[in-house]
Amino acid sequence: MKPVYLDYAATTPVDERVLPAMLPYFMEQFGNPSSVYGQGRAAKRAVAQARAQVAALLQAEPEEIFFTSGGSESDNWALKGMAFALRRAGRGCHIITSSVEHHAVLNACAWLEQQGFAVTYLPVDVAGRVQPQQVKDAVRDDTILVSIMTANNEVGTIEPIAEIGAFLQAKGIFFHTDAVQAAGHIPLSVDELHVDALSLSGHKLYGPKGIGALYLRRGFRPDPLVHGGSQERELRAGTENTAGIVGLGKAAEIAREELTTEWERLSELRDWFMAEIKTIPGSWINGDEEYRLPGNVNFGIEGIAQDTLLIRLDMAGFAVSAGSACSAGSLEPSHVLKAMGQTPEQAASALRVTLGRFTTKDELEGLLTVLQQAVTAIRGQAGS
Repeated sequence: MKPVYLDYAATTPVDERVLPAMLPYFMEQFGNPSSVYGQGRAAKRAVAQARAQVAALLQAEPEEIFFTSGGSESDNWALKGMAFALRRAGRGCHIITSSVEHHAVLNACAWLEQQGFAVTYLPVDVAGRVQPQQVKDAVRDDTILVSIMTANNEVGTIEPIAEIGAFLQAKGIFFHTDAVQAAGHIPLSVDELHVDALSLSGHKLYGPKGIGALYLRRGFRPDPLVHGGSQERELRAGTENTAGIVGLGKAAEIAREELTTEWERLSELRDWFMAEIKTIPGSWINGDEEYRLPGNVNFGIEGIAQDTLLIRLDMAGFAVSAGSACSAGSLEPSHVLKAMGQTPEQAASALRVTLGRFTTKDELEGLLTVLQQAVTAIRGQAGS
C-alpha cells in the first residue's frame, strides 16, 4: 500500500502551489535583494511581498515581520535579544516561561540563566494548560519577559494567550509566544493576543524548511543574534534566502485563504478519530480535548510501549510519532507529559498522530484497523 503520512506536526510537504512561486528565485531571478540594479530590485520586491503575506496571516504590519532560518532561531532571538536589551535598559532580569515549552525556548532560558538571568518555569494542569493566575502570581518587580507557547507541539493543547497577554500588556511586560504549531492552522491576531513577539516556521505550514519569521511589535528592538550586514533593518545580518522567503509568503497566503475551511475539516476528522481511539480498551487522550489544535491527536494505551507500536505501524506503512521530532531518539520520557503529571510508564505509551491538508478519513480508518490489530497482537504476546 501507499505510505500514509500522519506526522504533520513534525513537518509538512511543500504545497504544489508554493514550489512554482519559489523556482524563479533559484535561476532567472537570482539577484541579491541588497543590490541596486534590476535583478536585485526584483528580489527585493519579492521579499517585500512575502513580508506583507506573512503579516496578513498574523494581522500585523509588514514592517513588524523579520525573516529568520526557522522557529528555533526566532525563539532564541526573541528571548536572548530582548532579555539583554531590557536588562541593559535597567528593567530587570527575571523571565517567566512554562514547563511544556519547545526546547528552543527551554534551552534558551537555561542558557540565559547561565548569563545571570532568573527564570521561573510554570507548571501546567493535567491537560497541559498554563493557568493565567499562575502567570500573574509569578510576576515580580524585575520581570522583563514572559514566553508561553500558543499551542503545544506534542499534545496540541492551546494556551490562554489572549488572557495572559492582556494582563502582561497592562503591566508593560514584554510577551513572546512560540506559535510554530499554530500559525496557519488556527486564527491568530497579534493585537487580539496582546503579544509583542511571535515565532513561526515555514515547514509547519506547507512552505520550505530553513525559513521562518519573527513578528516583533513596533517599538521593540532586540539585540541581534547575527552580526554583519544591514539586512532586516540592521537586526539580522546575512543575504536573504529569497526563494525560501517567497515560499513562506506564498504558504502563508494560502493558509490564510483556506484557514477556516481546513480548520473545520480537520477538527471534524480529529474528533471522530479521538472517539474511535477511546473504544480501544485502556486508552486515553493526552491534552485538552476542547482547546486543541485541529489536527492533533495524542493518546496512550495501557501496557503498550510506544516503540513497539511505532515499529508495527511503520511496517504497515503509517508514519506517526511518539512526540516532538526534535526529541526523536531520546530515551527520556516526554517532558510535556511528565509536566502534565503522567508516570514514566504512561508517558512511554504516548503516540502522536497529526493530520494535515492531505489527510483523508480513509487513511485514518486504515490506521485504526492496523492499530487495533497491533494492540491485540502485542497484548496476546504479553499474555502468552
